[in-house]
Amino acid sequence: MDCLDFDALRAAPVSTDPFPHILLERFIRPAALAGVIGDLPPMKGRGSFPIEALRLGPKARAAMAGLEGDEFRNIVAEKFGLDLQNAPHMITLRGNSGAQDGRIHTDSSAKRVTILLYLNKADGAAWARQDGCLRLLRGPDDLEDYAREVPPVDGTLLVFPNGPTTWHGHKTHIGPRYVLQMNYMTTSAKAKAEMRRHHLSAFIKRLTGAA
Repeated sequence: MDCLDFDALRAAPVSTDPFPHILLERFIRPAALAGVIGDLPPMKGRGSFPIEALRLGPKARAAMAGLEGDEFRNIVAEKFGLDLQNAPHMITLRGNSGAQDGRIHTDSSAKRVTILLYLNKADGAAWARQDGCLRLLRGPDDLEDYAREVPPVDGTLLVFPNGPTTWHGHKTHIGPRYVLQMNYMTTSAKAKAEMRRHHLSAFIKRLTGAA
């Protein structure tokens, strides 16, 4: 059974407040979720790790392969009216959040589309307090001025094209917080430099056994 629910993604509406995005709960099918989460590696450090550098189990690998595939790319392109046919992509996994994380920001202009897939169980007390729950913001100055809040649980998927007003952030959460981030990149020099750093990081982490 495919672990990703592409039919639900095709049916999901594109919301426009505060900027165009798709928010889809349980993009990972419920029957597959525990297996995918169980196949994630323990991660001690902060920061985003290239998936090439990580020891992932087969169910987690299958979920990530589905994100990297043509079916997912084509659905996202159609939903947002984008040509992503030749867009390179970059994919990382973050396992921990610290005091420095969650500040209001927009993503790099080298990233055309941001895809976030949340891989935490819903029973955490932090999520009930709204700690670490991503907020889609109406501006750059107020974390409380948000249109939607995204608990980072149960295979929830968030997709949005980047732009100068795609402000987002979250309340401080210190501790485990697994999120898979994939970006469709531009073909600019800046994007190429980011992807070179990404691949170099993966190589170094394989050599050192990091994460």
